[in-house]
Amino acid sequence: MENVIYMDHAATTPTDPEVIKAMEPWFAQQYGNPATLYSLGLLASQAVEEARAGVAAVLGAEDAEIYFTSGGTESNNWAIKGVADAHRNKGRHLITSTIEHHAVLEPMEYLEKRGYEVTRVPVDAHGLIDPESVRKAIRPDTILISIMHANNEVGTIEPIAEIGAIAREAGVLFHTDAVQSVGKIPVNVKELNVDMLSLSAHKFYGPKGVGAMYLSKRVRVTPLLHGGSQERRRRAGTLNVPGIVGLAKALQIAADQMEAEAARETALRDRLWRGLQERIPHIYLNGHPTKRLPNALNFRVEGIEGEAMILCLDMNRVGVSSGSACTTGSLEPSHVLLAMGIPAEHAHGSLRITLGRANTEQDIDYVIDTFPGIVARLREMSPVYNR
Repeated sequence: MENVIYMDHAATTPTDPEVIKAMEPWFAQQYGNPATLYSLGLLASQAVEEARAGVAAVLGAEDAEIYFTSGGTESNNWAIKGVADAHRNKGRHLITSTIEHHAVLEPMEYLEKRGYEVTRVPVDAHGLIDPESVRKAIRPDTILISIMHANNEVGTIEPIAEIGAIAREAGVLFHTDAVQSVGKIPVNVKELNVDMLSLSAHKFYGPKGVGAMYLSKRVRVTPLLHGGSQERRRRAGTLNVPGIVGLAKALQIAADQMEAEAARETALRDRLWRGLQERIPHIYLNGHPTKRLPNALNFRVEGIEGEAMILCLDMNRVGVSSGSACTTGSLEPSHVLLAMGIPAEHAHGSLRITLGRANTEQDIDYVIDTFPGIVARLREMSPVYNR
């Protein structure tokens, strides 16, 4: 679609042209299977290992600690189910938070049905986790803590390094879902004190369907997929060579541009929020005012529903969302906003705007000029807005 102002980069990002160029030869020219021993396969294997080294360098990990997957969902499932199975004789208690992505919450629910216990620590009104609440939740039989680095809906950045230090002191393995933070803010696995970390290429201008897992050498984990000796016998399946090459290229570009792009997107985000606040009464920020991703803006508009605002903005060539792309079809209010103490009727009236590289000041000003009229029209029709 032409002339669309895309502002939903937390859902996905367009693949960078440089990434597509790097991937192209591995589709039809150098198409070998990296598990084979002849020259085409060896070239593919070399490309995979170069990509592994590149990802490891950005994350502050060792090459042998990077495993390629199909994306963040697989990585999260592997971390949670793999640790639960490998350490079931030590204990069957896991800790997570109330605002995790469903790719963490649902594996936890899966394990609960199979005899494990899960503690879900709460968040404050800004979506922030208190590390002390994690410390208090740890038991002698706790085998895993899984807390996201940055929330996919409101952008709040969690105190992962502090939680990781608590986990390490207690001798408990620690996983973080960093799908939203990698490529946007610095992520170093050593500084964050994590044992496992999940990421997905399509969140930082790489291709869809490929991700990675940082898995510390000290972690014992059962494979999620069986059927081959790939990835040092820990993740079966023919490797997606073009995708892996694209992931590494996209991550390197994101790392190189991170500081400047974060500053630029923060300025655009703050310009947008100021403009909307000045022109629209009764709108409120969701999430932490400062401890959040540079591109993330989530707010609620009193008296109208998010779906109506999304459709009206779409008619005006602006793409935004009301929450996680994985639950867009759901009529339920956001579990993240409910966990933050926001009433259901207000949670229904929330929008998520996440900016990206292509967004400009002109885009911001267009939304500032267009959105107040949409809100006014919808409020005129609203049976609940108190005029």
